[in-house]
Amino acid sequence: MLLSLGTATLMAISMANGSAKDRQSETFLKKAIEGNFAEVSMGELAQQNGQSDAVKSYGRMLSTDHGPANQKALDAAQGLGMNSPSGPSAKQKADHDKMSKVSGASFDRMFATHMIADHQKDIAEYKKASKSKDAAGEYASGQIDTLQKHLDTAKSLKAGN
Repeated sequence: MLLSLGTATLMAISMANGSAKDRQSETFLKKAIEGNFAEVSMGELAQQNGQSDAVKSYGRMLSTDHGPANQKALDAAQGLGMNSPSGPSAKQKADHDKMSKVSGASFDRMFATHMIADHQKDIAEYKKASKSKDAAGEYASGQIDTLQKHLDTAKSLKAGN
């Protein structure tokens, strides 16, 4: 009896660890999907409100890169059997709304600063998630180089202002 109780306890612990790992992957994917939706809309906003050609070009790059990335994230989420968000988070929507009221050189500066902070945070989260040996980890690993390119470009935008 004692042995089977110990075995049951070990099984419960390993199942709890597995589900904690799954929750971690689901949390990451939820944030990644919301982030991709936000980046696409911010990219569109940059093309409308940006003053410099560099900011408008960066906006196109965001929309072009984050659209397909989001499809990969949605596929990974489906593979984990989770419900996916259908748009950006409330904070991301608020950031977009705030920036939509600005244009010209002021927009370019605010946008570059926001993109640097956002991509630095994203890269850290993606690197952490890339250690998972599941669909979320595979997705994260495949996006880090693109996020780094976005960060480097955002830094060059900031330097140009």
